[in-house]
Amino acid sequence: MEPESDVMAGPDVEGETPVARNEKASSEFGYVGIDAILEQMRRKAMKQGFEVNIMVVGQSGLGKSTLTNTLFKSKVSRRSVMTTEEERIPKTIEIKSISHVIEEKGVRMKLTVIDTPGFGDQINNENCWQPIMKFINAQYEQYLQEEINIDRKKRIPDSRVHCCIYFIPPTGHCLRPIDIEFMRHLSKVVNIVPVIAKADTLTLEERNFFKQKIREDLRANEIDIYPQNEFDEDAEDRMINEKIRAMIPFAVVGSDQEYQVNGKRLLGRKTRWGTVEVENTTHCEFAYLRDLLIRTHMQNIKDITSSIHYEMYRVRRLNENNTKPNGQPAIHTNGVPEHEVLSHEM
Repeated sequence: MEPESDVMAGPDVEGETPVARNEKASSEFGYVGIDAILEQMRRKAMKQGFEVNIMVVGQSGLGKSTLTNTLFKSKVSRRSVMTTEEERIPKTIEIKSISHVIEEKGVRMKLTVIDTPGFGDQINNENCWQPIMKFINAQYEQYLQEEINIDRKKRIPDSRVHCCIYFIPPTGHCLRPIDIEFMRHLSKVVNIVPVIAKADTLTLEERNFFKQKIREDLRANEIDIYPQNEFDEDAEDRMINEKIRAMIPFAVVGSDQEYQVNGKRLLGRKTRWGTVEVENTTHCEFAYLRDLLIRTHMQNIKDITSSIHYEMYRVRRLNENNTKPNGQPAIHTNGVPEHEVLSHEM
């Protein structure tokens, strides 16, 4: 029997190979359906839901709770769910986590807001960043212990801090030593997004000068804030992230009050001379912050937490288990002894 020319025959023309002919033939068969994997991933993600853990750090009175509520248009801050007796300022830093499930257009997200009341409120704030560092490392340790279990869970609960929003008081001058000390230490273990709180207290000229001074201080102290230069994946990412880096720190205004402005109901802060519109980019940069954290970079923030910050912690811990001398506590590169890192009791 003669071999079928279309399938089994060798190349008729010099240089043409059976592989090339097969590729041509497969393209003629029509639609295969490879792109359906996107729909499969979407369905799986919708079933599982999403989770994100955001830490807010800053002195009392900078509007942390208000801004968090404004970001998610829900009462998600610690202060929103506390009684009057609990609202006192703590004597020391105590870290509180509040989780909520937010649903929008069928997308379900578990949001955990980690508040740090007491940070920077004391007369002596030396080393006040250490309890926060221990808390972040404790979440990495908890995830690591779940991961190395022989019978580990199908889906490990993720309490790792994905992003830390650091609130800078609107002084208009430069970063304070406490701001530099905190961000210098914490930028090594978590994604930090600095914001200028209550930016409506500054004029536009003061705001621009302050932002420039803060960027200079960040560079001088080698503080890497999110989005970090070294994690840009390609030229397109670099172009987008350069625009964000040029804008940081975001000058923000938070408000959970609605006002009537030109016939529309808008979130804002009413003053004698008019209304500061929270989502109006000519008034403040809240909309840019929201887009970064939720609409454009949320998954990237989580990926960097997992593949960079947690991975560094995991490798360091596993190396310690193999090499640390008997009777001596292991010291982490961030200067916190192991027994302190493992404890997050405040």
